Amino acid sequence: MEYLVTARKWRPQKFDDVVGQEHITQTLKNAINNKRIAHAYLFTGPRGVGKTTTARIFSKALNCKNQKNAEPCNKCDICNEIQNGQSLDFIEIDGASNRGIDEVRTLRESVKYAPTRGKYKIYIIDEVHMLTKESFNAFLKTLEEPPEHIIFIFATTDAHKVPLTIISRCQRFDFRRIQMATIKGTLAKIAEAEKINIDDKTLTIIAKKADGALRDAESYFDQVVSFCGSKIDSETVAQMLNLIDDEIYFNISEAILNKDFSMVFNVTNTIYENGWDFIDFTEGLIEHFRNIMTVVLTEKTSLTETADVYRARYQEYMDRFSKGDLLRILNYLSRVQQELRFSSNQKLKIEIALSHLIGLEKTTTLTDIISEINSVTGIEKKNLLKEQVTPASLKGTYSDSKTFEKKPVVTKTAEQIVSYPLKNRKLVKQESDEVGTSNLGFDTVSKKWQYFLDEISKDRGLTLSPALSSLKLHSLTGNKLSVSSKIKDSRKTIELNRSYLENKSKSVFGKRLHFLFSTDKVAGIKDNLESVNLENDRVQKKSTTTGNPIEDFIVEELKGIQIK
Repeated sequence: MEYLVTARKWRPQKFDDVVGQEHITQTLKNAINNKRIAHAYLFTGPRGVGKTTTARIFSKALNCKNQKNAEPCNKCDICNEIQNGQSLDFIEIDGASNRGIDEVRTLRESVKYAPTRGKYKIYIIDEVHMLTKESFNAFLKTLEEPPEHIIFIFATTDAHKVPLTIISRCQRFDFRRIQMATIKGTLAKIAEAEKINIDDKTLTIIAKKADGALRDAESYFDQVVSFCGSKIDSETVAQMLNLIDDEIYFNISEAILNKDFSMVFNVTNTIYENGWDFIDFTEGLIEHFRNIMTVVLTEKTSLTETADVYRARYQEYMDRFSKGDLLRILNYLSRVQQELRFSSNQKLKIEIALSHLIGLEKTTTLTDIISEINSVTGIEKKNLLKEQVTPASLKGTYSDSKTFEKKPVVTKTAEQIVSYPLKNRKLVKQESDEVGTSNLGFDTVSKKWQYFLDEISKDRGLTLSPALSSLKLHSLTGNKLSVSSKIKDSRKTIELNRSYLENKSKSVFGKRLHFLFSTDKVAGIKDNLESVNLENDRVQKKSTTTGNPIEDFIVEELKGIQIK
C-alpha cells in the first residue's frame, strides 16, 4: 500500500471522530435523527479544523443504507463510493477554479436531475467565497428553492466575503480553532498507533506551531517523523521548526526580578545568531507573561498553554509578580510589538525594550497602602485600649514598666530620643525589642540574612531586593544594624521603605532593626536635636488640655502630636 500522509490516513470517518467541533457534529446528528434536513449549509472557520471532513461525513450519513444513530456505516456501497470520490450523487467542486458564471449555469442545469442511488444529491463547493459577484447572483434563485433531492454545502475560510443574500439562505455553522490540549491528545493517539516515541514537550511545540489547525499539526508531525524517525527529541524538533526556546523567556522574567541588565544583550545576541524573528520573539514573550498572569490571578496552572514540564516553574512566580506589574509589562510589550513592525533596526529596538522592562520599579496600589496603614493603626488602637489613661499619665512619659512617670521631656538624653523617635507623631506603645533587651547578636543576623532577603523578595522583589542584596553588614549595636552599600541609590530606597523593613525584621529576627548607614552618625545628632524641639513644642501645647483624658487624647491626635 502506498504511503499516505497523516492528515489523509487519519481523516475522521464518523461524527464522533471529529475533535474540537462537538457543537456542530451533535447538531447535524440531531437534524438527521429528527429528519430536519435543510437544503443549504454554510461551514465557515479557520483552515484545517474539519469543514470539508464534516461535509463528507454528513453526505455519507444522509445516503447511508445502514445508518445507525445518525452515523454512516462506512461499509455499504454508497459510503465507499463517496469516500473514494466515485459517487454520481456526491459532487465536490472547487470554488476557486469554477468561479465563473458559465460554471454556475452548468450547475443550475445539473440540479434538475434526480440522484441515481442515494436519497439526496449533494453538492459541496469548497472556498465558495472565490465565486464572482455575477456567479452568486445567478445562483440565488436555485439556492433559495432547489429541488427536494438537492442539498448544497458551502465551505469557506472567509465568510465575510460571501454575500449576505447567500448567507441568509443557508444554515451557518462556525467552526472554531482546536484547542492545544485537543491537538496534543490527537497526535498522542496517532503516535501510539504508529509506534512513535514522542514526549509532551514535543507535542506542545507542534501544537503551538499549528496555531489551532489540526491538519497543520499533522503535517508538522509527518515532517518531524521523517527527520527524527521513531524517537523524537524536543530540542531537535525546535531547531528543525526554527522555534524559540522557552528557556529564553524564563531568563528574561528572572532578569526583571533580579535587575540583571546584562541578560538583555545575551538574549538579543542569541536570537540574532539563531536567525529567529524578533516579532515572533515578542509574541512568545507576551504569551510567557500571559501565562504568569494566569497563574497569579487564578492560582493554578491548568489554564496555561504550555508543556507540563513548565507548569511547575510558572507556579513559582505566583508571589513574585504583582497583578499591577504584570498588566504594565503586558501593555508595554503590546506597544513594542506594534512599533517593532515599523522599526528599521529591530535588534536595537528589542534591547531598549528589554532594558525598560528590567528597569521598571515595582508598584503598589492605593488599596494595598491603605490596608497596610489600617493594619498598623488597628494594632496601635488595640494596644492603647489595654492601658488605663489618666490625666496625670498624659503629662508624663511611657516607661518600660508600663506605667506613666512624670518626667520633663527635655531632660532626655540624645540616645533616648533616638530610641523614641517622634517622626511618625502617633501615640504608640514602646516595643521591648527597641530598647536593646533582646539577646539577638550580629552572628544570628548574619546567618538569617539570606532568609530575610528571600522573604523581602516575595513581597517587594522588584523594589527592595537589589538594594538589600548590595548591603554589607558591619555590626549590630542594640537594635541598630550598621551597613554600607556601593550602589548610590540603596540608602534612598531603604529610607523610603524603612517602616516595612522594620516590621519585616521583627517577624524574621524577633527584633525590630534600624538600618544605620556608615554616614548616618552625623545625621543622627541632627535628628536628636529635631526631636528635642518637637518635645518642647509638645510640652507647651499640653498646657491647653481640658483635664478630661479622652478629650485631651482626641485633641492631641487631631493635632498630629505624639504623646509620650
